[in-house]
Amino acid sequence: MTEIVLSTRRLDKNFGSLVVARNIELNLPKGARYALIGPNGAGKTTLINLMTGMLKPNAGQIFLGGEDVTALEPQERVRRGLARTFQINTLFPGLNALEAVTLAVCERRNIAGEFWRNVAVHREAIEEAHDILAKLRLGDSCYQITRELPYGRQRLLEIALALATKPKVLLLDEPAAGVPQEESGEVFEAVASLSDDLTLLFIEHDMHVVFRFASHIIVLVSGAIFTEGSPAAIAADPGVREVYLGKRKHG
Repeated sequence: MTEIVLSTRRLDKNFGSLVVARNIELNLPKGARYALIGPNGAGKTTLINLMTGMLKPNAGQIFLGGEDVTALEPQERVRRGLARTFQINTLFPGLNALEAVTLAVCERRNIAGEFWRNVAVHREAIEEAHDILAKLRLGDSCYQITRELPYGRQRLLEIALALATKPKVLLLDEPAAGVPQEESGEVFEAVASLSDDLTLLFIEHDMHVVFRFASHIIVLVSGAIFTEGSPAAIAADPGVREVYLGKRKHG
């Protein structure tokens, strides 16, 4: 039986009369490579925010590894293995890539407060950080200052910081957004090479990328799941084409 590592049950969210999530039931199996797509305003980022605890639902539940985490704060969900990417430039602009990821590893190990005292004593954390960077093909960028990295590599570094928390589930909100087209392939190639034990859910607007890298696609419209299935099934679904061509009202 397939192990479900992240799921939602009848998840609802509204801001006054504006409904942004309606009865969402989602199951992410271990090792999945799922894409979340939908028109602008469909509620994709809202759903990520609900799952990570950045927003509280009006109704419904969120389960991580079988545990109900609906009431837990975001940092508690991270400790239990749920991570998402975040913008690095505002956090570590003056650190090099290896320092940034090492600091994230130290934070997970509860020794971040000692980070600046004697970096040499953090050899294990440094080695772990280097391994993470190497897995994302950033080994040759270890000593570059984060703000000086090409934008595509900055996005990969954001993913490296998330991986430093040792997640079981990684949520990626448009990991290649703003990245030049010639670099976006590099971002997703690196992501695709990550361990099969890691479950991925990513939001992406580039359908070429979605159909190339996703094993399963969830289509969100007006805060509700419109349909889901294999890339072939989604590509052949006339309702999905109508949504993207604007023929179906979606808000």
